[in-house]
Amino acid sequence: MTTNRWRMGFHLMPPTGWVNDPNGLCYFRGLYHVFHQYSPDWPNGSERGWGHATSPDLVHWTHHGMVIHQDIPEDANGAYSGSAYIVPGGGADGSDLLRLYYTGNVKEPGAHDYIYSGRQANEILIETTDGFDLGEKQVLLRNADYPDFCSCHVRDPKVWSQDGSLHMLLGARDMDDEGLALIMESQDGLSWTTASTVRPTSHFGFMWECPDRIALDGFEYLSFCPQGMAELPWANDLRDQSGYIPLPAAVKLIGCEHVNPALFRRWDFGFDFYAPQTFTDPQGRTILIGWMGLPEPPFDSAPDNLDWIHCLTVPRVLTRCEDGVVAMAPAPELEQLRGEQASFAHVDSAPAQTRTATLPAHRADIVVDGISGPFDLTLDGAARIAFADGELTLNFDDGAQGIGRGRQTRSVNVNALENLRVLVDNSALEIFANNGREAFSTRWFPTADQLDIAIQGTAEAARVWPMGDGMEGTY
Repeated sequence: MTTNRWRMGFHLMPPTGWVNDPNGLCYFRGLYHVFHQYSPDWPNGSERGWGHATSPDLVHWTHHGMVIHQDIPEDANGAYSGSAYIVPGGGADGSDLLRLYYTGNVKEPGAHDYIYSGRQANEILIETTDGFDLGEKQVLLRNADYPDFCSCHVRDPKVWSQDGSLHMLLGARDMDDEGLALIMESQDGLSWTTASTVRPTSHFGFMWECPDRIALDGFEYLSFCPQGMAELPWANDLRDQSGYIPLPAAVKLIGCEHVNPALFRRWDFGFDFYAPQTFTDPQGRTILIGWMGLPEPPFDSAPDNLDWIHCLTVPRVLTRCEDGVVAMAPAPELEQLRGEQASFAHVDSAPAQTRTATLPAHRADIVVDGISGPFDLTLDGAARIAFADGELTLNFDDGAQGIGRGRQTRSVNVNALENLRVLVDNSALEIFANNGREAFSTRWFPTADQLDIAIQGTAEAARVWPMGDGMEGTY
């Protein structure tokens, strides 16, 4: 197996370089648009801007390279994350207008810590009527426009319309090292003023990144990535987390001053997930895409001197469960890539029956339904997904430099395991349990040419399909 085969076939990634947060997600003029943080010359280059990819169907992608560069004084050290907002009829000719909002990062020369001094966080706007020909940059907000209690860390604008006004959600760190969110307000999307702040009722990280407001079935959620969480018992010693807090019934984020961190639920319980962003598509679905990476991971994501690193998750459709948990399921469009269903062979009989299957490559969609009792699914004898005694676990047991490259164990408590879906895409794994109430995203680096799957436990049905290539022609 060559390292080129570690490249993904249906997880969005650029031809070369480093990919980071998904940005500017939208459906505009007949195409899905995914912008993302991008450094095309990684590991040798330092430029940080936005890459751009489009798809007609969330499955087949075309990558258009780097489209937003750090090329004005107000984004001299990086065109950081942001979002898209569509203005119906906002173009000069009456066509729809796509607005891209992002944070321009500037580090001033001198003796600064770049937390409380020396850093500019500028909110910048670019407009386009076709999604490709980007207009001039307009600087909308500077440090002086934020409340005095803010540090220099204010970033990642998410813009939406509600109750007759436009709102911009920004992640922030205050001068006392408390994470929070700012909500700005505007009538035209150009002139913004501070409307309110959203704080936790108790300390919950020193910085909130990538905030998002999500509405499902009349309920609102605050999604964000708190930093400074490593000391918490569930954090797996990771500083950077990603999750959401549900708001009470009939409460809007724009009228919410405090959220309860005890209600925080992680989006994903795996090794590689951060900076998710959502958008609403023409079908009214709320779709989430995350970054399959972490800002400061303790494990390897680019072994053997690869000239590329990371990818994005597949598009996930969000639904609200009766208890308020947000479930995630791969967009059904991905089933277009399924090949002819392969067969599992029964090794021994129930209740501890074992079934095995082998595919010629590490690209598969595995679905197991009707699970009852303890259950194991193992890939290549090294990546193990197991349920027993109320705990669902993902484990790599092959050592620091094996398939997991330093990844070891992640787990979540669940009452039962009823079904499981596993997407295998060369060096990406996405695992969805109990109709997507629990998810695990991880990178792994298999060395065998074929994919060996083993299932042990009681299940009504186990199916597997080889998966095709949605990135064909992109690299």
